[in-house]
Amino acid sequence: MTDEALPRRRFLLGASLVSSSLVGSGLVGTGIAGTGIAEPAAAQPAAPAPALAAAPPAPDTFVTLTASEAAFIVAAVDTLIPADELSPSGSDCGVAVFIDRQLDSAWGGGAKMYRSGPFHKGKPEQGYQLALTPREFFAAGIAAANAWSRKNFAGKDFDRLAADDRVAALKAMEEGKASFENFDARAFFGQLHGLTMAGFFADPIYGGNRDKVAWKMLGFPGLPATYADKIDAWRDKRYVADPQSIADFS
Repeated sequence: MTDEALPRRRFLLGASLVSSSLVGSGLVGTGIAGTGIAEPAAAQPAAPAPALAAAPPAPDTFVTLTASEAAFIVAAVDTLIPADELSPSGSDCGVAVFIDRQLDSAWGGGAKMYRSGPFHKGKPEQGYQLALTPREFFAAGIAAANAWSRKNFAGKDFDRLAADDRVAALKAMEEGKASFENFDARAFFGQLHGLTMAGFFADPIYGGNRDKVAWKMLGFPGLPATYADKIDAWRDKRYVADPQSIADFS
């Protein structure tokens, strides 16, 4: 995280349809000599159909996060990955959707995790040592983070904070200075940060890294992992190619 305060990027742009009235044409009587019949005017060219404005992008759909949880996650990933010259914001890159899908997966439900206890306080190198599933962990962590935010920022949940205050709040969690009630703020930040980074750099098929923005930023080629046929042609040269995801090979 940097100290630079960056505003939250709007990830939904409203668009309105352009309305226009169609111009109708009628018959103009010019008169045909000796008949008394009005002569129809030459057919008028049809007015071109009005162009429609581009439809706004559909809002992200979350499958497990509640509205308040989703608001927290979107605000958090946009603070960790603000929009700049390198990439769009975290939510625009699909990171919030990635986190939601991971928490809704078998992993999020604690599959293959030993959760029968006893649970003692472990060392950092021992990894995850809690009875909670990852989904339960994030639900409890977000609730604790919002409760702490309301106590320290004039009654506001985290997603309602100004950009500078969101940065300060996340730093307090990262450094263990945020006092969550019955919860470890530093451990929560660590899990949040890890999932955010995973979502930013993961294969786009999992919801994050939309349009392969992270891979393009790094020059990472994506899924292909064998380059034996290119060694001779590209020796001592920079190899540049559009990155490919799992979906490109489906």
